[in-house]
Amino acid sequence: MSDDHPPGLDPGALRRYLDAQLPGLVRGGLRARLIEGGRSNLTYDVTDGTGRWVVRRPPLGHVLATAHDMAREHRVLTALHPTPVPVPRTLLLCTDETVLGAPFYVMEYVPGTVYRTAGQLAPLGPARTRAVVEGLVDTLVRLHAVDPAAAGLAGFGRPDGFLERQLRRWGKQLDASRSRELPGIDELHGALARDLPPAAAPAVVHGDYRLDNVLVDAAGTVTAVLDWEMSTLGDPLTDLGLLAMYSTPAGADSPIATTADAPGHPAAAEIVARYAERSGRDVSRIAWYTAFAYFKLAVILEGIHYRFTLGQTVGAGFDRIGELVPRFIAGGRTTLQEG
Repeated sequence: MSDDHPPGLDPGALRRYLDAQLPGLVRGGLRARLIEGGRSNLTYDVTDGTGRWVVRRPPLGHVLATAHDMAREHRVLTALHPTPVPVPRTLLLCTDETVLGAPFYVMEYVPGTVYRTAGQLAPLGPARTRAVVEGLVDTLVRLHAVDPAAAGLAGFGRPDGFLERQLRRWGKQLDASRSRELPGIDELHGALARDLPPAAAPAVVHGDYRLDNVLVDAAGTVTAVLDWEMSTLGDPLTDLGLLAMYSTPAGADSPIATTADAPGHPAAAEIVARYAERSGRDVSRIAWYTAFAYFKLAVILEGIHYRFTLGQTVGAGFDRIGELVPRFIAGGRTTLQEG
């Protein structure tokens, strides 16, 4: 299939729908390109040669229950756009699956760079790298300071019992994608369930907050937070734990790519300290939240591996996803033991 007509998006069908819903927005034939890097919902760069937009839709094939809800993504982006949290402006939500074969939404294109690896960060130099990551932390503080009710997100989630439900949910997600033995993952799940932290003051939670889910401009400023498919109202320290996990060097022999090895990248402890100072939140149980992040990522990657075995993934790199899962299981167990 050509770059102008990637899997999961028919530019002609999209053009007809946009012409009907937003007359005058599109001025010529649409060309679409799948944006590589995502491992779940599909993201497309769409242009008519003058204007430029981004389209999000669920993955092709196997979809776990409650996942890939385009309406939820659209709602949280729309609500956060007027706040200090940088997000793209939404243009349209389509729940009619006959248009593209699945629900989707359209948002504005925001220029910026996504940094996925230490190698990509290295040319910035240590000082700029540190500034970019500190800006990432400060943006998270701003997100968690948003009043959900004032932003129109009351009822977006159920903060009471959030951590218990998260553990149950990800346990069910794991069961839905079980296709092989995963030594240690049930033990990790059990250990987390036996030592839940006390409930924290609730906030809007991104659910997958890390450097490669934001856009950064040439000045090193975060211009947009992306990929809100796991967002909800709940314990904000789950976001911090995930960021701490991704800020831990994986080691030279690890297949897990992180930005943590880039010169100047703050250590996980520095990131947690900066967040605590600027947010005023108690982070004394961060080891639990970081171990939970390892568990959740293990489950997500196992689900992606399962879709790969069924031939239901789009893009490069899926053949190695399965080998990452045991490393995340081990990381979670070690973090709990050392915490």
